[in-house]
Amino acid sequence: MTCREPAAQVVVIAKEPVPGRVKTRLTPPFTPVEAAALAEAALADTLATVASAGIARRVLALQGVPGRWLPPGFDVISQRGAGLDERIAAALADTWAAWPAPVLLIGMDTPQVTPELLVQAAEPLVSGAADATFGPAEDGGFWLLGLREIDPALVLGVPMSRADTGSLQMARLTGAGLRVQLAPVLTDVDTAAEAERIAAAVPGSRFSACLAAIRGAGLSARPPAVLGPSALVALSK
Repeated sequence: MTCREPAAQVVVIAKEPVPGRVKTRLTPPFTPVEAAALAEAALADTLATVASAGIARRVLALQGVPGRWLPPGFDVISQRGAGLDERIAAALADTWAAWPAPVLLIGMDTPQVTPELLVQAAEPLVSGAADATFGPAEDGGFWLLGLREIDPALVLGVPMSRADTGSLQMARLTGAGLRVQLAPVLTDVDTAAEAERIAAAVPGSRFSACLAAIRGAGLSARPPAVLGPSALVALSK
């Protein structure tokens, strides 16, 4: 930790990018291997951003096994719970249990996130200017949830993966009397059109390079047994 780092922590909640288990809404038009490659690239970009952000602690709440996409400097914890609301609440609680400092939670679907956005979301929690920070997603969900103090009841029972998830989560925060500071609206990678838009917005990213590699002549025609997600990412660099 340096004197410039907010006394806060970021936890990334993510799945191991295994074909058929991640980004299933991208198939079609992408194959399961290609969708997993895009998920791996998005996760790698997200983790690299968190690693470079001026934040005191970095945590990965993972469903699965870490891969080469995990940079050093992260504490890895296993996800707990059944539904996404339970897994988010558990990731927040487990991160807080190790160090009771403000927590920002993000997912693996916004590779365009920047270190500046994370620091800006952490600072009001550390200073006490806000009790929560909230990043709405374009599709009606949310991409960031930050809390000065963790209470699982702020998340448990909120319906997830719906067009009204963001508004319901926001209502839960304000209904508890929390002072909420909003972060900018970002787009999640859920569809092929969104993948194209995000790749265009971050042309130097792993995600953009991976999509370009998939779109490259003949690349997506290679047998899945030969071209796994990590191989696609490697070819995109």
